Amino acid sequence: MRLQFIVILFLFVGSCGLKQPSLEVVSLAVEGRENFPGIEEKQPLLSWKIRSSSRATEQTAYQVLVSSSGEKLADNQADLWDSGKINSDSSIHVAYEGVALESYQRCYWKVRVWTNHGDSVWSAVNHWQMAMLHPEDWKAQWIGLDTFSAGDRPYDQDTRLAARYLRKEATIEKEIQAATAYISGLGLYECYINGEKVGNDVLTPTLTDYDKRVPYNAYDVTDRLKKGANAIGVILGNGRFFGMRDFHGNPNPMTGSRQVTYGFPRLLLQIRVEYRDGSVEYIHSDGSWKVTDQGPIRANNEYDGEEYDARMEFAGWDTPGFDDRTWKAVDLMDAPKGVLYSQPNENIKIKETLVPKEVYATSRGTYMVDMGQNMVGWLKINLKGNAGDTVKLVFAERMKNRDTLYTENLRYARATDTYVMKGEGTEQWHPIFTYHGFRYVEVFGLSTPPTVADFEGQVVYDDVQTIGDFTSSNETLNQIFKNAYWTIRSNYRGIPTDCPQRDERVAWLGDRIMSSYGESFIFDNSRLYAKWMDDIQVAQNENGSLPDVVPAYWIVHNDNVTYPSAYIIIPEMLRKQFADEATYRKHYPGMKKWMNYMWDTYSTDDLVLKDVYGDWCVAPEEGTDVIWTNDPKRTTDGGLVAASYYYYCLTLMKNFASLQGMDEDAAYFDTRAQRVRSAFNKRFFHSDSLYYGNNTTTANLLPLTFGMVETENRDAVFNRILEKTAEYGNHIHTGIMGAMWYMRGLSDHGRPDLAYTVATQKTYPSWGYMIENGATTIWELWNGNTGHPLMNSWNHQMLLGDLLIWYYEYLAGIKSDPGQTGFKGVVMHPIFPEGLEYVNASYQSIYGMIKSHWRKENQTLRWQITIPPNATARVSLPANTEKAIKEGGVPLGEVPEIRLLDKDEHQVWVEIGSGDYDFVVADVKWGE
Repeated sequence: MRLQFIVILFLFVGSCGLKQPSLEVVSLAVEGRENFPGIEEKQPLLSWKIRSSSRATEQTAYQVLVSSSGEKLADNQADLWDSGKINSDSSIHVAYEGVALESYQRCYWKVRVWTNHGDSVWSAVNHWQMAMLHPEDWKAQWIGLDTFSAGDRPYDQDTRLAARYLRKEATIEKEIQAATAYISGLGLYECYINGEKVGNDVLTPTLTDYDKRVPYNAYDVTDRLKKGANAIGVILGNGRFFGMRDFHGNPNPMTGSRQVTYGFPRLLLQIRVEYRDGSVEYIHSDGSWKVTDQGPIRANNEYDGEEYDARMEFAGWDTPGFDDRTWKAVDLMDAPKGVLYSQPNENIKIKETLVPKEVYATSRGTYMVDMGQNMVGWLKINLKGNAGDTVKLVFAERMKNRDTLYTENLRYARATDTYVMKGEGTEQWHPIFTYHGFRYVEVFGLSTPPTVADFEGQVVYDDVQTIGDFTSSNETLNQIFKNAYWTIRSNYRGIPTDCPQRDERVAWLGDRIMSSYGESFIFDNSRLYAKWMDDIQVAQNENGSLPDVVPAYWIVHNDNVTYPSAYIIIPEMLRKQFADEATYRKHYPGMKKWMNYMWDTYSTDDLVLKDVYGDWCVAPEEGTDVIWTNDPKRTTDGGLVAASYYYYCLTLMKNFASLQGMDEDAAYFDTRAQRVRSAFNKRFFHSDSLYYGNNTTTANLLPLTFGMVETENRDAVFNRILEKTAEYGNHIHTGIMGAMWYMRGLSDHGRPDLAYTVATQKTYPSWGYMIENGATTIWELWNGNTGHPLMNSWNHQMLLGDLLIWYYEYLAGIKSDPGQTGFKGVVMHPIFPEGLEYVNASYQSIYGMIKSHWRKENQTLRWQITIPPNATARVSLPANTEKAIKEGGVPLGEVPEIRLLDKDEHQVWVEIGSGDYDFVVADVKWGE
């Protein structure tokens, strides 16, 4: 069973009359998409949410009915599965346990829920559809154009290849009951049936290593096909399949990395048509299809842009009756090496549109478009011109001056779209096989001045749900959050990329070790990261070694500890945030294999010291163009970083083993952890000065956070961190490995006030400094305004560290209980920093909405909390007696839904069930 194949109920129960029902069953969609027609898991997991107007609502039992038709289910005929009444509070990840499911099968289901209030309710009906479960279900062949053509540049630093257009006509002679299309178009595709696009996804499918895994998508196309003549058209773009760079077989001269290519674009398509008489027919890709590369998309490349000649459009090419006699018969292509699978994670969509902030003429006769926001996607144009006029769009994140783009940080990426007009009135266009990271666009070739109405910025990223929001009384905190929001979604491409604008755009494992955790408070990234763990698994060498970049579009393999540790740390995030018990179980053998490989290959005196990056990106001196500091006093020994992370991974592996009842493995990892801890302290701890390594903050913070410091030395080690923080003017002064734990480290050891000071700084280096220098996203470098362009992205998430975790778990007080994952239990214990007057945060957990809105009113705290049904929360209120607390205007002890747990001189702990609460705490002594 796998989290990425969860089937989640998305429905609502109608009410009678005007009265709002007190109990409903509601939830999300299939794998983030309603009625997802491509479930590959033979025992899909079912989940639902409860909505209730009653407080402290808990599910006590459920019954799931699954039928082969909606009509049968309406009569409660559960011919596939009737779970019976199950006395359980489980409402997530309930495994289907009925009749064995078959390829293409549609399953209709509903659930009945009973609660502790004695009520029950049935949901409405939802359905899912199975994918192709057996290789022999595929009748299609891989097809395409297996050659270069005139104008292509196959072996250049900016490779060039025209898009392929493929078409097929088919006659349907019966009445259609249902039709589903299964498509794998590599690298990217858009499919059209009878002149209409299939679905509203873009840049499809999402990225992976095609030598290992080949994704296909499923679409319900019942409404696209018709009785009679039909036409299917597919456009194939390069994506990451046809290599974007070659350098004549040599590494990239700027970065030293090698890049991969898989061959020419190719298509596998199969449409299953079910007729009303019960028969089935297939329309599929084979040698009878036609192809051309003489269409309007003359070149497409993710780094360099798209070139489109509207004069070469062929109207009606995707409709019946089009004259395709000049088109060629397709080439039958070899299948990619990877295994076909139904893509479980969300595809990319146009998620938002922006109107430019300003459009103005430059001194060179061009026009500059300022979107007002660093974004990722493309510019849709709406322009007039003469046939043959060429409009060139050059994209950049920054300006040198008001008339000149700054493009040096793009390195070899051209980031340029061109559009040749056909001269037929107003022409609308945007690319479909490229994207850009940009705020500014310089427009060449216009004969008349444009206006803001002539341009639209289309923001594209994975179709993941935004599940978190955060505002506060501090505008710097708010803008940092907004910048983080834009940065994170800018780098979701089915993989978590590092940057969206230059000639890189790859997924470095080390960048996401902890930022994935912070991201999960804003976006439902559960399927994205579960899928990425699969990518990492297939990238693992037979001996257990893991690369630094996955998928390996860049071949970077240094056998580090820190970067590949993402393979162990991120499944723990998925378990904690989304109650995903499947991912760590699935990957446990691979995790163990990597841990043993690193130990057997690199351990010396019980320590694994292998690491080439160290504490990456410590801020250099202000005003320089240096990328990272060369000061040995601020640089942490990579061996110390590696050894501490290896220890942390051992503790996670021990827990993973224990959760699975693997007592022998748990003891094995525990024993090794104790050996590492002892050896680490012996090698790196200076007992005379009470610090680790060379006394950098990261050198002290990692062993302190991971539990490696002896109890009697913890206060002293933390004091070393405080001393360093003061030395650097209360600014963040770690690299990314230290920053992943820094804000929580300060707060957990009694200095949340200092963490707040660091978070709200506006001088260098800080997140606020970026804002003061015009940033609308997060930079790759603390000195991004002056740093060398070799490594200077203005849209990079890695410097966020654990800041977003700190926002939610510490400022808002929204944290998943370690003992009740997925926010089944919530721990609400916020900090109340001096100078921060309110926080208003929300988080849509897998059980429902959690809200925390606290506000200081002189010496009074007002705190409004929402907890979803079937979940509970432990809440810390800043008072030394329950008598100082009221809820809804009623003394705390008189509220039946609230249970007193504990109290001391600073706080009162209570437990609450679901519902809305309005706490007022009097006589608060802020800062104690």
